[in-house]
Amino acid sequence: MNLADLTWPAVHALDRNTPVIFPVAALEQHGPHLPVFTDSLLMGEVARRAELALGDRALFAPLQWLGNSHHHLDFPGTLSAEPRVYLDLLCGLLENFLTHGFKRLLILNGHGGNDIPGKQAVFEVRQKHRHEKEPLLLFATYWNLEPEALHSHPGLSQQVMGHACEWETSMVLRLAPHLVKDHSSVAPKDFGNPFEPATRGWTMPDRSAAGHVGDPRQASAEKGEALFTSFSNATIAMIERMERWDGTSWNG
Repeated sequence: MNLADLTWPAVHALDRNTPVIFPVAALEQHGPHLPVFTDSLLMGEVARRAELALGDRALFAPLQWLGNSHHHLDFPGTLSAEPRVYLDLLCGLLENFLTHGFKRLLILNGHGGNDIPGKQAVFEVRQKHRHEKEPLLLFATYWNLEPEALHSHPGLSQQVMGHACEWETSMVLRLAPHLVKDHSSVAPKDFGNPFEPATRGWTMPDRSAAGHVGDPRQASAEKGEALFTSFSNATIAMIERMERWDGTSWNG
């Protein structure tokens, strides 16, 4: 179900254990070859496939396309919410549906820069409702839901998601090939090791002058379809776990 298509009485009539999904992404630079709406295009497609498969078993809010993208602001076209503003926005989305009585809420993310504020949002809202047993508040980035995605197509060379990389370029080639600009001529950019396992504060020019990380030359629409299938199936599986939760236990 898509929230945007429903009347308020239709929402009011839903079982309050229905999983509610908030897809979030970004509008930011994606190298010299992909559109600035890449994250939102890809997150929207994963959510669309999951919504289609689940039917009336889950409620999907419209995609929130504005994200936390300050680390890409050196590149024209990037739009970014202030980090604290973005965190408050995510908290507000959760609080809205807790007010409506819904108990199983998932922020489904499609942009790496939303990871920290998303996790902080579910933590903060849970503490605010710490004396209530029923809320299940989750945050997940779609490509982390399937750790075996690298095996979804035998031709994939990348091991993990990058930025405007083989994976993302493949998915845009599958979804909107007319928006991809000469990816075969873009030089690869190594992932590197930024003081791992520490977490480094960074801006994209620290990593890549062109704005991408990975090797988009290896991309294909066939790889993109395999990745979409893998990520969509993993998203559906997570929402089904939310459905099966007994309402009180730690395990899910």
